Amino acid sequence: MKKKLISALLVTAMCVTSFAGCGNSDSSKEEDKQSDVKSASAKKEESSSAEEKSAGSKTEVGADDASTVLKWSIWDAKSATYWEAVASAYVEKNPDVRIEMTDLGSADYQTVLSTELSGSGSDFDVVTVKDVPGYATLVSKGVLEPLNERIEKDGVDLSAYNGMTDQVAVDDELYELPFRNDFWVLYYNKDLFDDAGVDYPTNDMTLEEYDKLARSVAKTGFGDDQIYGSHYHTWRSAVQLFGVLDGEHTILDGDYEFTKPYYDMVKKQEEDGICRTYVDTNASQLHYSAAFSEGNTATMNMGTWYISTLIPSLASGEYDPDLCGNWGIVKYPHPEGVEAGTTIGQLTSLAIPTVSKQKEEAWDFIKFAGGEEGAKAVAETGAFPAIMSDEVVDQLANMEGFPTDEASKEALQTKAVYLEAPYDSNVAEINTILDTYHKDIMNGDISVDEGIQKMNKEVSALK
Repeated sequence: MKKKLISALLVTAMCVTSFAGCGNSDSSKEEDKQSDVKSASAKKEESSSAEEKSAGSKTEVGADDASTVLKWSIWDAKSATYWEAVASAYVEKNPDVRIEMTDLGSADYQTVLSTELSGSGSDFDVVTVKDVPGYATLVSKGVLEPLNERIEKDGVDLSAYNGMTDQVAVDDELYELPFRNDFWVLYYNKDLFDDAGVDYPTNDMTLEEYDKLARSVAKTGFGDDQIYGSHYHTWRSAVQLFGVLDGEHTILDGDYEFTKPYYDMVKKQEEDGICRTYVDTNASQLHYSAAFSEGNTATMNMGTWYISTLIPSLASGEYDPDLCGNWGIVKYPHPEGVEAGTTIGQLTSLAIPTVSKQKEEAWDFIKFAGGEEGAKAVAETGAFPAIMSDEVVDQLANMEGFPTDEASKEALQTKAVYLEAPYDSNVAEINTILDTYHKDIMNGDISVDEGIQKMNKEVSALK
């Protein structure tokens, strides 16, 4: 499946509340986003407790005597403030509507939603689609309304989504409308670069230049003497998806030879002590937030959702400003010949379930939430929507706690964003296969070449 381009001006999330993330290509990614600064054991325990308390809880916005009540499935209602912000903005414009949001919990959201929509008891009018594998499942079950006819009738300008809708079209039909998005950047610790006498990262670095930069600032040693030039979380996306930035490859290809240079780069950095090893990171369950905040990581590739943890954690004193307070971001490193500002992203969308008895009313809300007015409401909470403007970029870049240097602000302006996982009916199975052999490669159980051969064989068998 040919990956289509998203050419967009996106903006990062900088809210002072914990951020509930978008779609993901790795099964553990969503939980990690939600619990950035918790230890592994505490995170598991607290997440379970929070799920029990929040799952099924309802939040209502609008008058009790409203003539229309729209029921909307969401997750993390308490920590992600953009849900209520969008609902309030819509109700203010449509006072005859009340919106009832049901929190299905985060960790198992797509599973719970799929189960509800597959039965006869669901009464949702609007559902939030968390990721592309979940979207593929819902489409295959036939539980989502096709949207093309409504889009054409109301003249919705899909170009505002800068190609995002192309990547989730199913036989040219859309079953969801983009609502929010995230993209990957390179975080860096300015103090470590200053101490090493090395120039800061720039907004236009090839991966070869990035590798050299990480090596130049690294300091091998023990304990307090060790400075890591780079850090890679255990997700496959942190290594393998450098290979999709050329716009010619996707994780759906069935031939993964294009990932070899990036596995080789990271494995060589591990061997030379430039970054922590996958084995150590995985065994210690070291979260990326801890890796960066402890002050001995010079650069780290990660999604923009981390900013919504980094800023408030520094402000509250949870992170030591002396260790990581002097930070910045730049655009994602890119392969040779790829334009600066090209990166990978994730998508959260809204859809109408076929069981809804208020499809037109639901569509009106989705148009609003996924359109410019809804985008403004989302941005006002510090999160960033699928549709962005220069004004919103300026607003968020000027929020307290965001780096004041021009390079960090410029990093918010992307040139092209590719979804980590574009639509395919087999995307969930493909993700599972790739995750399995990624772990085997990074653990050293098999060579890079052997892992790629296994990926090729098993994914091709699905075609």
